[in-house]
Amino acid sequence: MSVGVTRGIALRGISGHLVDIECHVGQGLPCFEISGLPDTALRQAPQRVRAATISAGFSLNSRQLTFNLSPAAIPKHGTGFDLGIAVAALAACGELPVDAVRPVAHLAELGLDGRLRHVAGVLPAVLAAQRAGCDQVVVAPDDVNEAQLVEGVRVCTARTLEELVRGYSRIARGGRYPEAVATPQDPSTGEDGGRRLDLADVSGQHEARAALMLAAAGGHHVLLNGPPGSGKTMLAERLVTILPPLTRKQALETLAVRSLVGAMPTSGIDLQPPFVAPHHSASVAALVGGGTGVVLPGAVSQAHHGVLFLDEAAEFGGAVLQALRQPLESGQVVIARAREQVAYPARVQLVLAANPCPCGEGHGKGLLCRCRPTERRAYAARLSGPLLDRVDIQVQVPKVSLAELHEAPSDSSAAVTERVLLARGAQHRRWAAHGWQLNSQVPGPVLRRAPWRLPSATTSGLDRALDLGQVTLRGYDRVLRLAWTSADLNGRPTPSATDVGLALMYRTQGAVAA
Repeated sequence: MSVGVTRGIALRGISGHLVDIECHVGQGLPCFEISGLPDTALRQAPQRVRAATISAGFSLNSRQLTFNLSPAAIPKHGTGFDLGIAVAALAACGELPVDAVRPVAHLAELGLDGRLRHVAGVLPAVLAAQRAGCDQVVVAPDDVNEAQLVEGVRVCTARTLEELVRGYSRIARGGRYPEAVATPQDPSTGEDGGRRLDLADVSGQHEARAALMLAAAGGHHVLLNGPPGSGKTMLAERLVTILPPLTRKQALETLAVRSLVGAMPTSGIDLQPPFVAPHHSASVAALVGGGTGVVLPGAVSQAHHGVLFLDEAAEFGGAVLQALRQPLESGQVVIARAREQVAYPARVQLVLAANPCPCGEGHGKGLLCRCRPTERRAYAARLSGPLLDRVDIQVQVPKVSLAELHEAPSDSSAAVTERVLLARGAQHRRWAAHGWQLNSQVPGPVLRRAPWRLPSATTSGLDRALDLGQVTLRGYDRVLRLAWTSADLNGRPTPSATDVGLALMYRTQGAVAA
């Protein structure tokens, strides 16, 4: 009996499990069987592996090969197991040193000519290997840069299966498999074409700019309501330019999600928070994740630690918008299937942009509006109360006047970011010992009890709004969070009545007019 074993990674969301790829060579009729809950792509691996090994100068056609992917109870997806299956088979047949391949994780698809090809999800797979104690991986040449983002893991590669076999043969002779060399990258080539957006580009809109700074300082959600052409999209796109840069850990979490959908940047680790803006025709699966077969992350997870912007928010489907309610509260998306449950991170700042009515002219006195009252009410109802109740800042964005157009440029993103960093520093000192980083993450009951409860004279207006039913209890807590952020921006140790009043005003003023 001959058995060869190597390793692979089975991904479930952005987490993964180390898998032993076991191959047994038995006596009997030729066959190629794979057990361990393989999906359709993995069940087709025998055809690819057979052709690749023949191209490498070996043949498995006359062997009785039985593979087990252990633990067998975990579903396995994709073509990333191809290389591990080939290596385990060659080790079982005596073509590769068994001890050398045993501790190594192999992550690549095999072409029929034996080439190692790119697979999605290399970064989360290597992160899972690191957490499981595996310190060496073999990936395709195209995936070397991505795999090397993980510290403490030795990354190796080969262009073809034949080249990989030669490398392992050197180990059998007392040598060492050479470590992969990263491909040089051009840092000047960015996803925005090399041009950096700046908040100073926005003309006028002083109130909306102040609202963005407040949102960036505390991690609050925003609704921008105004006519077409007033600058809502410009403002939303520049929110990420005033957010603090990501930490390395946050950047890797964000990149791990993007790796699963094949959207890795070419410039390595990008510390700028992501900005994701799906089209209003997006489905529920596209926004929060899902799909048939492999459960992929949606736009809300791709924007993890960044901004999710829904332009023309009232044009999104009702079910699509309602699907956001749970991720906004919990910071993650949980997608349940019959065989598995997959969780993706979704800690985002939501920015909604909406017109006041279908024609877009229902602002101010609305003299140019052509919409009937019933149409305006139906349009307003598309942004439901439960969703808007989770939006801390709702602000009107009027049309820009000629005088505002010729004003001197306002503060740049760099200047605003300095104020945001100071405010976040105050929040970190206040909440870090309790496990929170931002005011928006603090549970409401904490802010309503000693020692953080504000004096009744400070919250009198908010208390009256709650009694009159103008805000819900969730809204009450969110007003308190926003008031603490306003105080942090203004250098006050605790919110004043002015901070609470400002937060309460932002709570309702930007709602879509009925």
